Amino acid sequence: SKSTGEHTGKPPCAPLGLGGAPGVCQGMWWGGPGHSPADPEVGDGVPRESSPFITNADMDKGIIYEGKNMALFEEEMDSNPMVSSLLNKLANYTNLTQGVIEHEADEDSKRREIKAPRMGTFIGVYLPCLQNILGVILFLRLTWIVGTAGVLESFIIVFMCCACTMLTAISMSAIATNGVVPAGGSYYMISRSLGPEFGGAVGLCFYLGTTFAGAMYILGTIEILLTYISPSAAIFKSEDGGEAEAMLNNMRVYGTCIIALMAIVVFVGVKYVNKLALVFLACVILSIIAIYAGVIKTAFDPPDFRICLLGNRTLSRRNFDTCAKFTKIDNKTETTRLWRLFCDSALLNATCDEYFSLNNVTEIQGIPGVSSGVLIDNLWSTYSDKGSVVEKRELPSLTGTEETKVAGLPYVFTDIMTFFTMLVGIYFPSVTGIMAGSNRSGDLKDAQKSIPTGTILAISTTSFIYLSCIVLFGACIEGVILRDKFGEAVNGNLVIGTLAWPSPWVIVIGSFFSTCGAGLQSLTGAPRLLQAISRDGIVPFLHVFGHGKANGEPTWALLLTACICEIGILIASLDSVAPILSMFFLMCYMFVNLACAVQTLLRTPNWRPRFKFYHWTLSFLGMSLCLALMFICSWYYALIAMVIAGCIYKYIEYRGAEKEWGDGIRGLSLNAARYALLRVEAGHPHTKNWRPQVLVLLNLDSEQLVKHPRLLSFTSQLKAGKGLTIVGSVLQGIYLDKCVEVQKAEENVKSLMAIEKTKGFCQIVVSPSLRDGVSHLIQSAGLGGMKHNTVLMAWPQSWKLTDNPFSWKNFVDTVRETTAAQQALLVAKNIDLFPANQERFSEGNIDVWWIVHDGGMLMLLPFLLRQHKVWRKCKMRIFTVAQMDDNSIQMKKDLQMFLYHLRLNAEVEVVEMFENDISAFTYEKTLVMEQRSQMLKQMQLSKNEREREIQSITDESRGSIRRQRHCSPQCVGQDKQVLAQLIHDRNTASHSAAVVQANAAAAAPERVQMTWTKEKLVSEKHKNKETNLTGFKDIFNLNFTIADRKMQNCYQYFERFSCLFKPPPQPQKNKTRLQNHLKCIDY
Repeated sequence: SKSTGEHTGKPPCAPLGLGGAPGVCQGMWWGGPGHSPADPEVGDGVPRESSPFITNADMDKGIIYEGKNMALFEEEMDSNPMVSSLLNKLANYTNLTQGVIEHEADEDSKRREIKAPRMGTFIGVYLPCLQNILGVILFLRLTWIVGTAGVLESFIIVFMCCACTMLTAISMSAIATNGVVPAGGSYYMISRSLGPEFGGAVGLCFYLGTTFAGAMYILGTIEILLTYISPSAAIFKSEDGGEAEAMLNNMRVYGTCIIALMAIVVFVGVKYVNKLALVFLACVILSIIAIYAGVIKTAFDPPDFRICLLGNRTLSRRNFDTCAKFTKIDNKTETTRLWRLFCDSALLNATCDEYFSLNNVTEIQGIPGVSSGVLIDNLWSTYSDKGSVVEKRELPSLTGTEETKVAGLPYVFTDIMTFFTMLVGIYFPSVTGIMAGSNRSGDLKDAQKSIPTGTILAISTTSFIYLSCIVLFGACIEGVILRDKFGEAVNGNLVIGTLAWPSPWVIVIGSFFSTCGAGLQSLTGAPRLLQAISRDGIVPFLHVFGHGKANGEPTWALLLTACICEIGILIASLDSVAPILSMFFLMCYMFVNLACAVQTLLRTPNWRPRFKFYHWTLSFLGMSLCLALMFICSWYYALIAMVIAGCIYKYIEYRGAEKEWGDGIRGLSLNAARYALLRVEAGHPHTKNWRPQVLVLLNLDSEQLVKHPRLLSFTSQLKAGKGLTIVGSVLQGIYLDKCVEVQKAEENVKSLMAIEKTKGFCQIVVSPSLRDGVSHLIQSAGLGGMKHNTVLMAWPQSWKLTDNPFSWKNFVDTVRETTAAQQALLVAKNIDLFPANQERFSEGNIDVWWIVHDGGMLMLLPFLLRQHKVWRKCKMRIFTVAQMDDNSIQMKKDLQMFLYHLRLNAEVEVVEMFENDISAFTYEKTLVMEQRSQMLKQMQLSKNEREREIQSITDESRGSIRRQRHCSPQCVGQDKQVLAQLIHDRNTASHSAAVVQANAAAAAPERVQMTWTKEKLVSEKHKNKETNLTGFKDIFNLNFTIADRKMQNCYQYFERFSCLFKPPPQPQKNKTRLQNHLKCIDY
């Protein structure tokens, strides 16, 4: 029963493990399906006497128990005898899929409520599967397949196809017994097991297969009608053109009429189709019995069907009756009609066909019988080209000196070229229909028992019928008749009908009604399958086909089905339509096996099928066999079917509705992600695999909206969907108070990520302080090896405002923590002016000022940007700085060679500057930093001491820059004096040489050189700490107007560039220095 208690008359139970005793409902009442405790329509309809112990006052109350069977469990409590009950069930037999609604809603709903739960394995599963599997191919093509491929290869074809369906049935039984399968059948099973993308793709393929199956059945019906029942009903005659072309045109005309008629019948009401279901089933069963009875009869009394041969060539007996060249009438030798077909006149001296003149006409028995030994002759294959004459190769034949023309002569010709793989494609539709039971699981009394049992028994029965028919046909019928597709050698009779007993008309009439019924059932089931897919809402453009009439009939889906079926009718050849629907059915069966294999291997807790006789290896074998059969049948049809399914899959993935069905693909993705994370965790990524894995820090306003949306635009342009992107933000407060705001912020960020096409993850953190929240994000964002290595944030524009005194401190703390975490930091200034994803630069430059060697990070960022459409047409320029006495030409060549080895295309520009502008920041920082690190290691300083020494050197270098920049003469003089005094104070206790150097710097302001040696660093280690700190304060407490002018002079080149990358100076360590540092960068 459903969990909501609807349609079952039972209150909902708590699921297992959600409180209370498992599987126990308190206050539960038991009753029949569809009845409430007060429902007056009760029981099985058999009145019961009231209890004598119930008083008159309680009589009305006692009525509700009337006719009720209050047993806790009942097996089969039929009041009718067994024979009567069986006949009643057969009378109510239906082969329609679950979910069909009749016109007489009230009456039929009551009838179904009583009837549906009573359907057992035999009536509900076995017979519908038997009727769907045994069909048109058995009656019209199986004898031809045996004659063409031989008994051995035909046995292989049938065995492969039956093994495929048996393995699929095992997988389907496991899936069907893992839960209730409502209307939709195979689509429901696949979509709920593999997800909406696979389910929609395979469901539509199954729908197309069912629709083309209807076309195939209708073409079979017309072929039986025009070839074996009433050949005179043909509209187009062979005299009007070729015989094959006339037959195709007749197929198209009659097929269109029959489709229209069947569509009207289905539109008016499937009740009429339902009433004929038993007739169609009886036709199939009686035809099978007639075949076996005919085989038994041939053992002692073979039927008299003689075939006429000219040499070893089979003759068509449609245009003559006597199998001889001459006949004697009144002792006179006269020519026969056969003579006149091969000669130009009826005279004995007429000019005749050379082959006709050289060979004799013989007549042999067409059905010699099961004990004749003809099986040996029919063991091997006899493939031929299109237009070849059907020959009995065991007989002698004289061909003559010249190749005679056979066109227009009464031979039996092959209409298509035959080969093994083509026969597989034609035969496979005869084993489809195995899902007839699973499609109707809701109508079964015990679906979890009936579906596996009935389906497997039906497949076993039909497999035995097919395999035995192959052997019996090869043992009873002559090979040339088996290869005669349309029975021309046996007076136009159906070949399989010549074997049947008591009359060939049993097979002809039975196959005609059987194919009619199968066509009606296809036109009934296919629209409902499309309606089930449409109502799921996973394919937006199919939404209109989910609607129908007031009673639920899928009118629009029926119209589309009839139009698609008309395409198959216009093809007009059963042999051409069969491989098409084979592709779609094979793809459906392949994904049923895949669904079972995936669910079994994942071992999800919900995977608990009652059918236990399955294994993932069987499912995998079935899936492989389906895939192999697809390419065996027709490799180009297989590719087309896969392309169609792939297009539908991608369409659902991008445009379809989001569905969470707990499917196996999601579980498979989680397992794959876990495996990959564990593998990535094993080691650090190689340099070749390095790419920026970005943590984007967003600021939100009071409405939880993103302040700088262009930060996500820049991220998507930088990443282009590759690598890891984590979009994080911090809300200040307590999580218990901010739960709603967190959800709102997460929705806003995700929606903006979707708009900006930023593929990544969103993470909102609530923390008492913004600084701690950002720190937590930097430390803990990501999982395992999928952690960020780069932090991207916007420049804090409000750091100068007095109402936000901690903005600058939070920013610098973020810079420090990013550095401590050994991660790269990207700070986007004026981010709101950056281009959106829709903009396109037709020209422009991306400039990199490569002042400090950073391992190539500044080179990589422009390269990644240029991969995006926004920046693709921009050029990359590299700027480096040289001293006046450097060889700038050689530096440019070296940098160009460096870019060549990096495989980057960029223009190189060398900017020459005075040494007093650049020496401390570039020369001391870039060219000598490696030597300093080596010296500090040799001095065996601790890590903190090395950092302190490097910081002091860097700080003094920056002080030197600020003092030596061009300004007014008065300012220059003051700077020289302070710098000279500072250097004098720092070096007096250790080295007089340093004092001389400082004095020289004061005397020659154009050239300031700070050279550090090992001895000087050793002496600096033992200096007075107070003097050191005083010196630093003297430098950084200077009026910053000097630095303002100097930074303007240094960065005057940056103003004309569209995009600029430059390395910022290191952050300082006290409040005054931090403010000065931010002013320097902000400038």
